[in-house]
Amino acid sequence: MLHRRGLLAAASLLPLAARAEGRPIRVIVGYVAGGGVDITMRILAPRLSALLGQPVVVDNRPGGAGNLANELLAQAPPDGLTLMVGTIGQMTVNPLLTKLSLDPVTAFTPVSLLVDVTNLLVVPADRPWRSVAELVAAAKREPGVLTYGSSSVGSAGHLAAAVLDQAAGIETVHVPYRGGGQLITDLISGKIDFGFATAATTLPHVQPGDGRPGRLRALAVPTARRSALVPAVPTIAESGVPGFDVVNWYGLLAPKDLAPARVETLNAALHEAMRDPEVLANSPPRVSSRCRAAPPNPALHGGGSGALGPGGQGGRHQRRLKPCPTARCPPG
Repeated sequence: MLHRRGLLAAASLLPLAARAEGRPIRVIVGYVAGGGVDITMRILAPRLSALLGQPVVVDNRPGGAGNLANELLAQAPPDGLTLMVGTIGQMTVNPLLTKLSLDPVTAFTPVSLLVDVTNLLVVPADRPWRSVAELVAAAKREPGVLTYGSSSVGSAGHLAAAVLDQAAGIETVHVPYRGGGQLITDLISGKIDFGFATAATTLPHVQPGDGRPGRLRALAVPTARRSALVPAVPTIAESGVPGFDVVNWYGLLAPKDLAPARVETLNAALHEAMRDPEVLANSPPRVSSRCRAAPPNPALHGGGSGALGPGGQGGRHQRRLKPCPTARCPPG
């Protein structure tokens, strides 16, 4: 059920022409359908559409580890009709790995931080490893043999595995995909040995909820603290790799120079959408962790300071997407 006051406030800020025409808003997702980014936006899209009085359409445009999506958004006019869900990989990691045609930090208008994402280190259920220590021991026995998957080059999952390699003194082989959906398919089938993936994509297979055994096994979470979604699953730091802390987040962005009034309109609608009971009900595990919307400002966002935390390179764009605690989903 939508909040009437929020609906009226959001609608009052919309340009009359846009309201009259009801033109669709396109939200670009730089990965294939079925991954955490895609699931998150598809849960939010119907609520945003109802609030804004315009269709909100998810447009999956995979390619270049999210860089194709970045380029499409940069080319769009700043009219509020084209948005993008940006990930930590697109915004902060890719510029460190390759030369890009644009700087993700300055090329866009930040609208809001969407979610702090819960990731899990998972293995296929037929693998023998039941702890991080056992996985690390197997990797040390056979250097360069075990494979791990990620949703893309430069993703939080890729970086988490690379940090694990370095911290644990192991050598594993990276298999990048074009989104979390493809990654999960190959994890379930056993084509790869392990991976870091979102709770939105992994938990239905770790905890099916229908009496069947899970097809994936969760060994750990990569953050400094345990997740409320899976409180029995230890952190990697607890599992013998001290100081391990890798975070993940999604943010909503618009083309550069979008009018401040339009930014506020979109942000207000996002606040209301995230308060909707159906969105809240779908949050754990499908939207992962802590849905948070707030007006963007240059203030630093407090939080973890790990390899991909706000205190490091991973927080470079998140500093412009400061969250507001008044619009949180149940913590994860």
